[in-house]
Formats: sequence, C-alpha cells, structure tokens
Amino acid sequence: MNQQMAPVAFFIFKRPQLTARVFEAIRAARPRHLLIVADGPQPTSRDEVELCRETRKIVSSPDWPCELLTNFSQENMGCRRRISSGLDWVFNHFPEAIILEDDCLPVPSFFSFCTTLLDQYRDDTRVMSISGANFQLGHTRGTASYYFSSYTHIWGWATWRRAWSQTDVSFASWPAAREEGWLSSVLDDDPLSVEFWTEKFDDVYAGNNDTWDYQWLFTCWSQSGLTAVANQNLVTNIGVGADATHTKFDSSQLGLPSYELDECIHPKTIFRDRKADRFLWEEHILPEIMRRRKNQSWLRKARRALAKRKRIERLLQWRELKQMLNH
Repeated sequence: MNQQMAPVAFFIFKRPQLTARVFEAIRAARPRHLLIVADGPQPTSRDEVELCRETRKIVSSPDWPCELLTNFSQENMGCRRRISSGLDWVFNHFPEAIILEDDCLPVPSFFSFCTTLLDQYRDDTRVMSISGANFQLGHTRGTASYYFSSYTHIWGWATWRRAWSQTDVSFASWPAAREEGWLSSVLDDDPLSVEFWTEKFDDVYAGNNDTWDYQWLFTCWSQSGLTAVANQNLVTNIGVGADATHTKFDSSQLGLPSYELDECIHPKTIFRDRKADRFLWEEHILPEIMRRRKNQSWLRKARRALAKRKRIERLLQWRELKQMLNH
C-alpha cells in the first residue's frame, strides 16, 4: 500500500517566479492536503500589492485532487509574525506537516523522506524536526540515509505539533538562560560559539532581527531535541537576491546541488553526530564570523585614517590662518 503523504505547508510572499518553481515541485508530488500561508504587502508599495496578488494566484487553483486551505494576510506581518502565526495555524489543522518556503526547491524524494520520518518518530520526543537540507558538502555521516544534528536546518523541513507548540516566538526565556550561562553546556564550552549565538539571540530578543528560526533553534536546544538531516542534500535554496528577506547575498549554503534519495535506511541508534555539527560550524558559520570581523577591523582602520586626515586638515588650516594673521 502506498504511503499517504503528510500535509504540505507552503509559505509565500511576493516572488511569483520562485513560487512557481517550488509550486511545480509540490504539484508533481500531489499532496492530499495543501496549506498556503501568505504575508501581505507593505501598504505604501503598489509593486508589492501586485506581486502578492500574482504570487497568490499561482497557488490558488491546484489541478490535482487535494484539500486546499489558505491563510492570506491582508497586512504585512513581517517574517517573525507571519511564519510563526502561519505555523500555529498549520498545526491547529494537522498534527504534522512538511514545510517549504518560496525559495526552497525540493527534489521529488524530499516529500517521501519527510513523510517516512514523520511516521517513524511521531512519538519519539528526542526528535523534534526533519530536514532535507544538507550542508556537509558531500561528506556522508554514518551508513544510514540520515543522521541526527543539534542544528535545525529549515530550508525544506518537517515537524510535529508536539514540537512546534513548545516554541515561544517572543523569546521570553532567553534573558534568564543567558544569565545562567546555559549556552556553554549546549555548545560544549566553546567560547567563540557561545559568543556568536549569544549575539544572535540578543539581536532577536531586542527586536533587531525580524525572524522566527532562532527561536525555534533555541526551543530545540532547550529540549535537547535533535533534527534528522538527510545524508545528501534534497533541497536547493534558490532565493538569493535583493528581493529576499534574509538571503540578499550569496553564502556557502545557498545554491547547493540536490540529489534524489533512492531508499530510506534508518540508523540503528539515535545520537547527535558531533563531527557533522563541528563541520557545519567550521565550514559555514566560522568563516562568516571571520569575514565579519575582518570587515569590522577594516572599518576601524578606515575610521582611524579618516580621523587622522581630519586632524591634519585642521592643523593645516590653523597654520594657514596663523600665517595670514602674521602678515
């Protein structure tokens, strides 16, 4: 008997071309239940009004037998409120779901991979999410079709109501966790990792980063939860560009090629693959930190040079003025 695909939740905004490409992949998979979550346009932008309308039109008339549910916002809610409230809405309807955004293009086997693992770990609270995004650059972890990570890769993923319901998008518990030095225990007492994630979480808590995924990561860490990550990349992020919310510039994780998964072999044990997580840190996160620090160093040098030049200019002006007065 064929396995019934899990419900698919598709999050869209104002990028019709990308939406059409991802929707075609969903169309090929033919899910029985399709939930569309859309953010609204900025009220002052006529272009966004039209782009949102065009984007919604693409997904509003599926040509295969399915239950279509839509949650279209009339106002612009922003990433944090729209994604989090959209996920709340999805899990009010279904106990589990596959989740895609408009820039996450999956291969066909992504859907069966997520469906299989949603069933496999439905009642296992150690596992909090499933991801088709793999950033190991060809390195296979173990002999199974997936491994377990402490990182929540959300470029094509799936989870359960039981896991998402623990998320507090307001991040109310972060200050207490920060003061207790909780991150040190999570990050193996690595001071640079602690510094990096403290800065990220501080920005989110202060409202400087309009996002929801750091709160989700924090939730999984606070519950010692694991993410089952496909051992080869099943989803390519195609969304880099000026119209993206967070991926406006290229990075080592964008545009990675994707591959089909022939069969799903389950690992015999459930434990975090520390080697894989370390690779992710060293190959993708740490270089970003070093580039940023280098840029900050360059900026400090530039500012010092500018201040020195201004001091010299003032000194020259004073000498010229003094010479004029002496004459």
